[in-house]
Amino acid sequence: MIQTPGEPDVLNERDSYRDPVTHRIPRGIVGPATARTQFTLTRHPPAPALAEFVEYHWILRWDLRGKPPYEQRVLPNLAVHVTFFPGASGVHGPAHTVFSHRLTGRVQGLGVRFRPGTFRAFLDGPVCDIADRAVPLADVFGAAAEQAAESVRAAGSDAQMAGAIDNLLIANPVRLSPAARAAAEAVESIARDPGITRVAQLCADTGLTTRSVQRMFAEHVGVPPKWAIRIYRLNDAAQRLVTEGDPDYAGLAVRLGYSDQSHFIRDFRTVTGQSPAEYARTARTAERQPDSGKT
Repeated sequence: MIQTPGEPDVLNERDSYRDPVTHRIPRGIVGPATARTQFTLTRHPPAPALAEFVEYHWILRWDLRGKPPYEQRVLPNLAVHVTFFPGASGVHGPAHTVFSHRLTGRVQGLGVRFRPGTFRAFLDGPVCDIADRAVPLADVFGAAAEQAAESVRAAGSDAQMAGAIDNLLIANPVRLSPAARAAAEAVESIARDPGITRVAQLCADTGLTTRSVQRMFAEHVGVPPKWAIRIYRLNDAAQRLVTEGDPDYAGLAVRLGYSDQSHFIRDFRTVTGQSPAEYARTARTAERQPDSGKT
């Protein structure tokens, strides 16, 4: 599976996307300093007609010919990603745990990061049906998807790659339902405000009951609202663990909205497979590895 949320610390100078200042897009790449030596990543805004659905295109290139394979770990996020890579194209639902990519050889490809809450318009069923799994491109976009994937493989520039996928998506016009808009706005609320730590706060913001919010998230976001909040908190925690050295874990748990340290550690281990201390140690070790030459 190729799915990466786009970590600003590994961006190539050609990056042309600018994060909205009100939106915390999770920084998911583990060990960004090492990642910079293994691949290049650029992000590009979509065609204006797609801005309601697509946050950005991300283009990934690596050349590891004659070098050992590289394993890149990525933290989970709420977005649906549609990827166009040799042997790894597909529609990838929101993830619940860390996933790893094994990079080998020489490859270029493109991914589309959809605004959480909007991809239901492209599916025949709820987004929760594709959580933690990938479905073939043709199942969602038809036979034209393979032609678009071939255009990405043959493209000589970032603009050609992004343009091919813009054309594919524009040729499959969809509309956001009022419920989808409400779901997307609810996720935006979580993204804007790190003080949102409970589903009850979302209910107050939306004017919906807890059950209605849960149904809306299952249908349009793909994960429960409690989990959506947790994903943002744990991505924030992972970033702080790397940048703050050996933090006060009890204090960090409180700042992230947890009632106690044990609850925070349990959640963190569930998502990453490691305790906060283990994660910080692993990430810092990766950052100290010698550069192997940026591709």
